[in-house]
Amino acid sequence: MTAALIIASAIILAGLALYVHHRLTSGDEAPALPPAAADEECCGQHAVCERDSLLAAVSQKIEYYDDEELDAFAGRDPESYSAAESEQFRDVLLTLLPDDIAGWARSVQLRGIALPVDVRDELIMMISEARASRTHA
Repeated sequence: MTAALIIASAIILAGLALYVHHRLTSGDEAPALPPAAADEECCGQHAVCERDSLLAAVSQKIEYYDDEELDAFAGRDPESYSAAESEQFRDVLLTLLPDDIAGWARSVQLRGIALPVDVRDELIMMISEARASRTHA
């Protein structure tokens, strides 16, 4: 029993000595991330995060997806769309390729166009499903 305590004490002391030596000789510590940056780190699938990020607007370049007619809705309140106007947005959304959906949403956002509430909900659901299928594939 005493031999085990002596060995455990020696290991702890050696570890402590190595830690102190490393701290004194390394000199350059890795900079700590500020709290905000630590919260915003990517999930580890960086290409997926960049492509699907709607809030971070990865690119400031506006791309059109054969939807120039939607520019007429820039600055409109999402609650003010008629059923026919909402259907215009839905038609564009449903004709997009799955890989273009997140880019279209980013483009619409950059153009100052607020999506109708029901179309926005469909868009969020489609993006969520696409992410889920990529992570389970």
